[in-house]
Amino acid sequence: MTVPAHVVFRVFPAETVVLNLQTGTYHGLNPTAGRMLEALKDTGSPDEAAEVVAAEFEVPVDQVRADLDALCVDLVERGLLEVASDG
Repeated sequence: MTVPAHVVFRVFPAETVVLNLQTGTYHGLNPTAGRMLEALKDTGSPDEAAEVVAAEFEVPVDQVRADLDALCVDLVERGLLEVASDG
């Protein structure tokens, strides 16, 4: 998964604001979802991102993985995330 070039985000204490520059649409994510997005951008891998977030929040990785999968589906549908191609 990758954050496309036309998407920018900024983390604030109460939420993460995500902007799709192509549509001009802002989206707000709660702090947990914002951290998931940040970890996903840093790692490029949903599995690795889930491990990072699970360790930080001290919750089971399976729980984070399920929540992250749902978030990814939502972000892809909104054009805020892309499934990386292997070539």
